[in-house]
Amino acid sequence: MKFVHTSDWQIGRTFGFVNDETQGALQAQRVEVVRRIGHLARQQGAKHVLVAGDIYEHETPTERTLHQPMERMREFADVHWHLIPGNHDANTPEGVWARLVREGGVPANVHLHCQPAPVQIDEAENVWLLPAVLQRRHVLADLTAYMDTAPTPPGAVRIGLAHGSVVNFGNGEEAQHNPLAIDRAQKAGLSYLGLGDWHGFCQINERTCYSGTPEIDNFDIGRGGGGETLVVDIQGATAPLLIERHKTGHYMWQKLGDVTLTSADDIYALDARVRGIAPDNAGAVLVWLTVSGMLGVEDMALYESLITRRLRAAVACLRLSGTPQLNAGLDDLDCFGPAGAVRRAAETLLAQAQNGGAEGAVATEALQRLFLFWNESKGQAA
Repeated sequence: MKFVHTSDWQIGRTFGFVNDETQGALQAQRVEVVRRIGHLARQQGAKHVLVAGDIYEHETPTERTLHQPMERMREFADVHWHLIPGNHDANTPEGVWARLVREGGVPANVHLHCQPAPVQIDEAENVWLLPAVLQRRHVLADLTAYMDTAPTPPGAVRIGLAHGSVVNFGNGEEAQHNPLAIDRAQKAGLSYLGLGDWHGFCQINERTCYSGTPEIDNFDIGRGGGGETLVVDIQGATAPLLIERHKTGHYMWQKLGDVTLTSADDIYALDARVRGIAPDNAGAVLVWLTVSGMLGVEDMALYESLITRRLRAAVACLRLSGTPQLNAGLDDLDCFGPAGAVRRAAETLLAQAQNGGAEGAVATEALQRLFLFWNESKGQAA
């Protein structure tokens, strides 16, 4: 049997660091990736898609958000979609799953598994799904423990589906919530254990995998990447598995770290570096970097034009932490002329900037704005 394993769609997620236009685009791709997963299943000849929780970002999504993934899955009537709750969309009495059932919004080919018990999903191949079901956001018990003794017919292919943290895998307080035994597949005689919660692909052992989110949603992808969906080929209950990773994500997220700018060459190099991430599809790139350094007046004008305006318009998101500082002296003030109100204001700001401290930082920024405004006004006049 061949099936698709995915998780952590997080439909309805918001991103606080982007503008409204990019926000809408990112949210749209979290919905559209469901269609790409459906096409992947068809291409691979997989009749079943197993979704290991966190289909939704919130337990109380809007009406439109609630039905969007259901309508995308409805388009693939030849594919059976199997969903379990996650910590973001736990099976609470008035949560998303109760709303969907109450409103009759679940297509016939979509199966909500809200009870921890074996379910036969393929009679011809004797395949049984064993879902772990979160009834609330956080639990301290291992919800996969029942799988050890859950009855299935002799020779059955047993597939577990769960959402949580493998014991001793992960850091911090979150690792203590929703724990899952790292050897559950072996203990429960599972042919495969499909997991959700971590947003990057991670293979725990030969029969246990986190699929990761199919559409990357943050810059921290150090857990093995993201934007992928798994296709799993099982030849028999105890036969070796073939697990393939397929790219389904649209957006590329890159955290470039610290960048120090001291010259025009540095600025051009940064522009080329970011554009080189996806030369033919810059609009699908999100970049986060920390900028520092000292730039002269002309180079600062180049930075503002090339990076903060043109490059920012080219990519989906350019998230800049920090800014280069203006390196200006008395000679640079000559651009304002030998006298006049603007020249006197610039001299005052330069003196305050050279004194340092909090007021100096404000004066430096003000002087930088003044230089840029002056250069722009000259360009407009020309």
